[in-house]
Amino acid sequence: MHLTAVMLDRMKAAEDLIQALDARRATAAVIGPGCGVGEATRRLVFAATAREAALVLDADALTSFEGDADHLFSHLRTHDVLTPHDGEFRRLFPDLFSHARSKIERAKMAADRAGCTILYKGSDTVIASPEGRVRVNNHAGPDLATAGAGDVLAGIIGGLLARGASGFDAASAGAWLHGDAGLRLGQGLIAEDLADVLPQVFADLARRRRILAARNALNPRPDTA
Repeated sequence: MHLTAVMLDRMKAAEDLIQALDARRATAAVIGPGCGVGEATRRLVFAATAREAALVLDADALTSFEGDADHLFSHLRTHDVLTPHDGEFRRLFPDLFSHARSKIERAKMAADRAGCTILYKGSDTVIASPEGRVRVNNHAGPDLATAGAGDVLAGIIGGLLARGASGFDAASAGAWLHGDAGLRLGQGLIAEDLADVLPQVFADLARRRRILAARNALNPRPDTA
């Protein structure tokens, strides 16, 4: 049994990933969910950093570097995004935990050290850029704490990166979109439901944008020049 709408390429080695990125002229890639923890996943990450495609690293792609995070950070670029939950954050940044530090402070320090955007997941998701900018997203509900929901978030961010958004903006918008989809679905949602409701989220945003544009046209701002 399989979904015929889903296109798959079987990869046996990191070289296969490089070939796939080159063949598609990929501008973004998501690595981690379902990859397995270990050396094979580490090789996938290092191979991908040899290309220009922006990376979203999640799940096993983060845990595979426990105890060797600096090696990972030395390969990352400013347009990459790491999406750890609390446990994964501790594996990569064990020394940043202190009762004296807020989650925002930890995220900022992590982004500076990693040299890329950090999306620190939780009931309040903190997004920090390596330049020191921070956004906090609390537009989400507890129902998103379900298996696979974080993988969907990584995919949303990857899609936004592929469309040309910066790592910081892709992570920020992705967190809001993911949260809004979860709020619409409510209690009992599963990860597979999120993709189905995202078109409604985008449609409502487009409608609001049109309404705002119409209001601005009817009531233009005074010329302050």
